[in-house]
Amino acid sequence: MTGAVVIEIRTSEQVSSARRVVQARAAAIGLSTLETTKFVTAVSELARNLLVHGGGGSMTMRDIDRDGRPGLQLDFEDQGPGIADVQQALRDGFSTANSLGLGLGGAQRLVQHFEIVSSLPGAGTHVRIAQWKRR
Repeated sequence: MTGAVVIEIRTSEQVSSARRVVQARAAAIGLSTLETTKFVTAVSELARNLLVHGGGGSMTMRDIDRDGRPGLQLDFEDQGPGIADVQQALRDGFSTANSLGLGLGGAQRLVQHFEIVSSLPGAGTHVRIAQWKRR
């Protein structure tokens, strides 16, 4: 893959499409079945959050490399209300959508790299995750 692939996420069908695209690319770069499953699970949670909390947004996928190991980086961005307290939102059990409250924290635990930026109310949220092939 050359360059970035951007997938708009404004419907449940687009969440499914994002999962399929990431799963195919993860297999193509040689991530193990376990690594791929964990990464795609995180994609599901984050893409769903774009819909539920951010009113839709986009996922940008890029190939990356770390010390000769191929990987994938995904950026999820929305222009929603943002997250008032990121640390609280990462805690298991915290939910603003009457759910189990495992989405963000669970996604963080499933990937090798996780960062979230949501500092200004009304300025949206940006989550970056990455996974590399193990040696």
